[in-house]
Amino acid sequence: MGEKLLMKGNEVIAEAAIRAGCKCYFGYPITPQSEIGNYMAKRMPESGGCFVQAESEVAAINMVYGASSTGSRTMTSSSSPGMALKQEGISYIAGAELPAVLVNVVRAGPGLGGILPAQSDYFLCVKGGGHGDYKQIVLAPASVQEMYELTVSAFNLSDKYRILSMIYADGVLGQMMEVVEFRDQEEAIPVPKPWALTGTKNQRDNNIVTSVRIEAADLEQHNLDLKKKYELIAEAESKYQALHCEDADIIVVAYGTCARILSGVVKQARKDGLKVGLFRPITLWPFPEKALLNYASKAKAFLTVELSNGQMVEDVKLYSQCKIPVHFYGRNGGMLPSQDELYTKIKELYQYSE
Repeated sequence: MGEKLLMKGNEVIAEAAIRAGCKCYFGYPITPQSEIGNYMAKRMPESGGCFVQAESEVAAINMVYGASSTGSRTMTSSSSPGMALKQEGISYIAGAELPAVLVNVVRAGPGLGGILPAQSDYFLCVKGGGHGDYKQIVLAPASVQEMYELTVSAFNLSDKYRILSMIYADGVLGQMMEVVEFRDQEEAIPVPKPWALTGTKNQRDNNIVTSVRIEAADLEQHNLDLKKKYELIAEAESKYQALHCEDADIIVVAYGTCARILSGVVKQARKDGLKVGLFRPITLWPFPEKALLNYASKAKAFLTVELSNGQMVEDVKLYSQCKIPVHFYGRNGGMLPSQDELYTKIKELYQYSE
């Protein structure tokens, strides 16, 4: 590792993208992620890249489509309402099997909502908010350091699998400042891109990048091929962190800011003699379902905590095959749960499970 800097989460994402070889950034300002575009506006020209503030989110995602088809490492960022506007373009990019990185710094909704943090875009991002059968890798950092690490990983994974990868954060992580340690030599893994539109120069046949497949049989086969790729990714790329889960009676499942809050709660519960664990998915897709199912055979109950009215809780029930009770605790509208209220909820469930 190399230099250590005190930086805001949004700016770390931007710097990480540049270090990972991002050459094209297209975006439109919306809080609480606007610092990403601000940072890129200054740094991309300095690093030999292209920065465009588009006239809208719809324009930005279609610029991503064009730039990524040339093989350039490309990124866009937004927050919840803006990410909703990008969904048609996202589906087209997925259908064309183009690699690109998306960043969603989630704010409270629905509608315009507010600029305060939330996790209520889980369905939009993990289930594929656009039309058709497609998936995208979704990475959920819980610290500014992870915003750096996972942004670099997002570019590498996108190129490796020709797929969209998303950094799914929230307003707390985007706006907070922490010390981040950068590597001296970045782990930007080059991948051959023979499919890219680079100009033939009479040396090869023309490449065609499109999501349009008119014949039904052709489109079905394309979907089946995508399905195989998604299955491969699900098997190879799921990541999670488990804290005190091996002997836990109650396992709390959370990601991002909620997981940060709960890590202290779990440590306090352990000091008080309560067997509580924390299961933190780092990849929301592919969800670490095998690991979760394994812990379902050991614990007495799960408690899912989210900054929403309950979205990931459905996947926790699905992937644990309902072997043990799955409880839910959520805050929304930009409100954050305190450690005290979460500890009270855990103690209630602990008494109930005994």
